[in-house]
Amino acid sequence: MAKKDIKATALKPPYNFNDKWEELLENEEFIKVFLSDVLETYISKQRWYGGKASKMKYIELSEYFRIQQHDEMYYGLILEVNFTEAFYQHYFLPIAFVSDESFAQDDRILPISIQDQEGFIIDAINLEAFRKVVFERILTAIPKDKSRVRYHKSENFKDCTYESSRYMGMEQSNTSIVYNEKYVLKFFRRIYADRNPDYEMSRFLSDKKDFKNTPAYLGSIQIKDHENVNITIGLMQEMVENQGDAWEYMLKEFHKVFSNLEYKNIHVKRLPKTEDFGRLQITDVPPEIIDWVGLNVFTKIQTLAKRTAEMHIALGSEFEDTAFTPTHFNGDYTVWLKNRLLYQFQNRLNTIENSLHKLDGLALELANEFLERKNDIRKRFVNFDWTKLKGERIRVHGDYHLGQVLVKDDDFYILDFEGEPESTIRDRKVKQPPLKDVAGLFRSFHYAIYATIFNNVELYKHSQDDLFAAGEILYQYLKGVFLGTYVDKIQAANLNIGYHQERIFLLKYAMLEKAVYELGYELNSRPRWAVIPLKGISNIIND
Repeated sequence: MAKKDIKATALKPPYNFNDKWEELLENEEFIKVFLSDVLETYISKQRWYGGKASKMKYIELSEYFRIQQHDEMYYGLILEVNFTEAFYQHYFLPIAFVSDESFAQDDRILPISIQDQEGFIIDAINLEAFRKVVFERILTAIPKDKSRVRYHKSENFKDCTYESSRYMGMEQSNTSIVYNEKYVLKFFRRIYADRNPDYEMSRFLSDKKDFKNTPAYLGSIQIKDHENVNITIGLMQEMVENQGDAWEYMLKEFHKVFSNLEYKNIHVKRLPKTEDFGRLQITDVPPEIIDWVGLNVFTKIQTLAKRTAEMHIALGSEFEDTAFTPTHFNGDYTVWLKNRLLYQFQNRLNTIENSLHKLDGLALELANEFLERKNDIRKRFVNFDWTKLKGERIRVHGDYHLGQVLVKDDDFYILDFEGEPESTIRDRKVKQPPLKDVAGLFRSFHYAIYATIFNNVELYKHSQDDLFAAGEILYQYLKGVFLGTYVDKIQAANLNIGYHQERIFLLKYAMLEKAVYELGYELNSRPRWAVIPLKGISNIIND
């Protein structure tokens, strides 16, 4: 992204500018004032700001553009936040000038006066008039828009007028606005010099493949930066009425499952186990397990497997758009994968060595096993021989877990295709084996099982060891029932995910990768939960 190389300098208030609002961003004095400590303080408090763990050095203005309709005009800013650790991030911030005192102190970025009218610069998303302009610009978008700010709409988005808008809340890294209680516009706050994968995947699945189990794509906002690169700043989708996400749903279901151990007087040591990564239909699940777990959990897992397979079939059925055509494993992919994973592994190794003092009990035991077996784990990552793999690689979700799935009645809707937060925008678009998503979901099952135990440990009468043992048995059956439906569906559609041994290799490889990735997060933010990825790693290396 091109930069206006103007660093912040401290000027004294009151800040009065004689320029018109429409010309204010051409005034270098205003830019100096705006990029001062005031903006740094404002940004560092925002939920969507991802640089909280680093020390901010200064902010530069990379780009600005106008978001306007008729006589209303707002500015969209792309800010480059530079850190003392010698890296930077880009953020999108739309701004408005208001003279209305009713805006809460927290919403105000900078008090200024323009042509002797006193007021504040605020984040424009707080202003209903701005939200209405954006909605109407998307609704009235023209095909093949060649202007700098490009609004696009799907054929599905028509025959409506602006009625209302509100914050959706909840989100951390982006800001979502609900319109007319029917549509959701997600503003991407962290910005990359490329089209956002969430936009690409949503538009492809919804518009081109008519995949029903994701929110329908309705429109978007892109800008062309000074280097002629497309940058996604907004994605408009249908709002899916739902009963919450699959994570919360499964926590409730698993709580019933663990409560049944006592209620049904079940002896954990007598529960039958099953082959790990086997394929099961519900009729293959032993009666003792059905009696303990109930049918509902397994039928829901089958539905989730079906929707996951349908998503992958849609993503693997393109033969025109090269960004989505399936491809095979090759040497370039292997080099990319090994470099990425060895770097991540070394990073996590350093973290675990520095975090042993935070751990005790089983977590400490497993952490020591991790350190003792570090060469085995590293070897597992290096042992990726692409010449033996016959399956296909496709664009995948990339950050697939129960929190990315909405529950609606007896069905599931998949959302948030942005990819793994730690990955670069290019890495998120690399074609991967579809089983990488399945592995992400399996790790999420594992998390939900252990989270249920941790969250309710006072309520269960069984020992923690028994609860963990029961959890591992439940986990095996969940994976088996999921794979029973998923593999059948995928094979019927002729998407090649490899033979049985290849599938098991890829699943274990991707689950080990995911568990090592999770380990860094847990050690840094909630060490008590580090036992979950450590147990996942132990399961795989001892298999």
